[in-house]
Amino acid sequence: MHTVLRSASKEVVIGPDRPFCIIGERINPTGRKRFAEQLRAGDLSQVVADVEEQVAMGAHVLDVNMGVPLADEADLLSRAVRLVQEHTDLPLCIDSSIVEALEAGLAAYEGKALVNSVTCEEDRLERVIPLVKEQGAAVICLLNDETGIPQTAAERLEVCKRVVDAVHGRYEVPLEDIVIDPLAMTVGADPQAVVTTLETISLVREQFGLNMTLGASNVSFGLPNRYALNAAFLVVASYAGLTSAIMDARTVQTVDACRAADLLLGRDEWGMSWIGAYREAQAKVEAPAA
Repeated sequence: MHTVLRSASKEVVIGPDRPFCIIGERINPTGRKRFAEQLRAGDLSQVVADVEEQVAMGAHVLDVNMGVPLADEADLLSRAVRLVQEHTDLPLCIDSSIVEALEAGLAAYEGKALVNSVTCEEDRLERVIPLVKEQGAAVICLLNDETGIPQTAAERLEVCKRVVDAVHGRYEVPLEDIVIDPLAMTVGADPQAVVTTLETISLVREQFGLNMTLGASNVSFGLPNRYALNAAFLVVASYAGLTSAIMDARTVQTVDACRAADLLLGRDEWGMSWIGAYREAQAKVEAPAA
């Protein structure tokens, strides 16, 4: 199963036989007070810096979220999407909980985007999926519904069945354009949280073969040395069947973990990408200061 995303000039393919897809999460004001204040004032200059930093570290797709309280999110998202496209040819993940903002962002985008996201709640499905289909986009579907987040992998699989029945069966979105979020929760609050996520990933892969993504940093929330935990999680999740993650693409440790998993799991033939990335990093270290 291949999920194909496109910009105006570049294509990225997500699939179990393809390199793990790194979706850079940085263009998001959550937890960034100064960035949020800049966006309220209509200043999007930080977006350009975030783009350049993530591209330099090897992101394959960029998530764009303009969720700022007391701001016109639809206008901000459409402006941000246009600005990002001026500075990179990477495909984008259009991210908002507000349908009007998703609509504005998709209208501004040139290519086939990934929409982040929809839950298995009827009202949300009715509002988001027709827009996804109209725009020919792919969509991230979270495995929670009106009752909240299922506690077991079996319960999450049942929600996945309902999602597929609705999004593919009722709305006729192609299976390859459905990307499942199996839900990553912090192991600091529940010692079995990551095990449940990994079991869900394996079940979804086995029964549906769909591509999957999640917020990788969720697993380490509230714990020290988060980068090490995130890196370890991404390797085991990749083996379980996770094919992409919304993650901090600026962090060498986690990006290297994804590349290492590609090599060790047979998705980087003869280690060409691993070796190329190492040589590129060494060249930067050895380059004389300007």
